[in-house]
Amino acid sequence: MNKQSVTVLGSTGSIGVSTLDVMRRHTDCYSVFALTASTQVDLILAQIQEHHPLFAVMASPIHASMLADKVKTLGLATQVLSGPKAICDVACDERVDSVMAAIVGAAGLPACMAAAKSGKKLMLANKEALVVGGVCFMEAVEQGGATLLPIDSEHSAIFQSLPDEKASWQRRVKKIVLTASGGPFRTRSADSLRDVTPAEACAHPNWVMGRKISVDSATMMNKALEVIEASFLFTIEPGNIEVVIHPQSVIHSMVQYRDTSIVAQLGTPDMRVPIAYGLSWPERIASGAEAIDFTTLPPLTFEPPDLSLFPGLPLAWQALRSAPGTTAVLNAANEVAVEAFLAGRIRFDQIHAVNFHTLNAVAPRNANSIDDLLAVDLEARQIAAEQARELAC
Repeated sequence: MNKQSVTVLGSTGSIGVSTLDVMRRHTDCYSVFALTASTQVDLILAQIQEHHPLFAVMASPIHASMLADKVKTLGLATQVLSGPKAICDVACDERVDSVMAAIVGAAGLPACMAAAKSGKKLMLANKEALVVGGVCFMEAVEQGGATLLPIDSEHSAIFQSLPDEKASWQRRVKKIVLTASGGPFRTRSADSLRDVTPAEACAHPNWVMGRKISVDSATMMNKALEVIEASFLFTIEPGNIEVVIHPQSVIHSMVQYRDTSIVAQLGTPDMRVPIAYGLSWPERIASGAEAIDFTTLPPLTFEPPDLSLFPGLPLAWQALRSAPGTTAVLNAANEVAVEAFLAGRIRFDQIHAVNFHTLNAVAPRNANSIDDLLAVDLEARQIAAEQARELAC
């Protein structure tokens, strides 16, 4: 395997940290070209000391200045940059082979677009790039000649379960089945969710994740966004995507073929597995995760989602069947609602109220360019923020 030069977008988040952990095990195969982060100066400094990237980019000038002072004091050679343009630059630099896209939310879309247009191997852990970018993003991937590899455990599982020949997917595949853990509130009553605290919502039973995605898992909006992502990634009709609750998180997703055969990918709930697959594709490398011991596995169970607990899940199909850009509306509303919940401004059960209101308040229109989509995103955020303020009163 030729040594790959990798940019890690969002290196201080859970996916970024796991990516560097996998790369640490294979220094003969991978080198770090650039790291980017938002606010965690001390963590990215430690990553710089270990991995010696050429560039480190902070989202804001203030944090970049703090990092630059520490880098200079330690006599490190890494050049510190700041701002959205610099993040895009290190994603599309001609010296970069692969990009791990792990910036949370729609903020990661511009850098993902830059990497796609420049033909990188793009490992997509930022589902919002597809949820917001939709067809525009997929066209950029095709036109740039990029290789798009999903890193979400569910989409990686589907990718691994599909035929190698992409042209045969629609002919051979009947449907895809996304599995969901059900999060921490699967057995709760719907009435009890109004009192959920941010700490409770972030305590996922199976996965170690950031706060935003942990809340999304608790509401199952994470799964709604994954339905949208899967539709664009695999060019599959929304009606051919099914969600099933699988609390043990052993089967990460499945593909049902037209002869009713089902191919599934199994593994321990450790994001280093899909990350290692993305880094090494089409080869396989050690991830550092524990292997499954089938003799000690608990029984594997499956159940349909309880829509009284997870009312936001059907919004995925509603958005996919609406005008282009509607999926961007849903994503923007959810980001605003989750932020308001984590800040203590709205209740957990009001996240859905904000999402539902915003999805129905933004007038349908065709958004056929990234500028159009970003305008829709901004309008949706404004409406969602207003609704969150009203609910807080």
